[in-house]
Amino acid sequence: ETNTLPFHPFENQQGDILRMEKEHQVLKEQLREAEEKFEQLQSRSSEEIGALEELLKKSIEETEVSQNELDWFHQDSETQMKKWQQEKKEKRENLKALKGTAKKHSDTNERYVKTIDEKEKQYNVCLNTFLETSNKFANEKGKLEELIKKSQGDSQECEKRAVKAEVSVLQTWKETEMWKLQGTIAKAEGNLRVLKALSSSASAAPVLKSQIDSWEIFISNVKKELEKVEAEYEEKIELVKNGARNCVSRVEIVDFPCP
Repeated sequence: ETNTLPFHPFENQQGDILRMEKEHQVLKEQLREAEEKFEQLQSRSSEEIGALEELLKKSIEETEVSQNELDWFHQDSETQMKKWQQEKKEKRENLKALKGTAKKHSDTNERYVKTIDEKEKQYNVCLNTFLETSNKFANEKGKLEELIKKSQGDSQECEKRAVKAEVSVLQTWKETEMWKLQGTIAKAEGNLRVLKALSSSASAAPVLKSQIDSWEIFISNVKKELEKVEAEYEEKIELVKNGARNCVSRVEIVDFPCP
């Protein structure tokens, strides 16, 4: 029944620990995906903020240039009113266009500033979400690691008990089979002694010699079988002690017919 029943108190039903390990792997994967999404969002936000700042700088420079040109046009129109009457008209049109451009740049700047603020808010929200999720996963990971560590210790203890039980079974089988073979040898040796005693008579000796030889061969074969059985069981016991599995099986014994 070892390794087939729920392992209390860590399992209410068989497979709870395995399911917890699978859930841990899923949480780790979700954390990794969240980190990748956060890094991608942070990279895009940084690129967009840099582009917006560059546009803002360019708009400010263009605004300053436009203002300088406007001042120059005012001064030039006052000193050369007559000579540049026609050009004044053109300059006024250019001035109007420049004011429109300045207004457009100003509106663009405001829009970029708002966009930057929104991106910063989104970044802060994502950062807070990431930190909260990371802390949650870290806590759950710590709990699961503690459970896994404890379960591994219990599992090792169960393995030790299982090995001890298997060794005990093999030892019992070995002793049983050796007892049987030793009993057979003892009976055969008793019969052999009787035959040798009977063969002391000169008339019976020729008749009993073949039987005595048969019993001696029988005893020799059984003793060899006894040594083989003992060696094979000892080998199985050592394999089990060294962590081998599927070694708990009876050694096949040759059944020699009695003479």
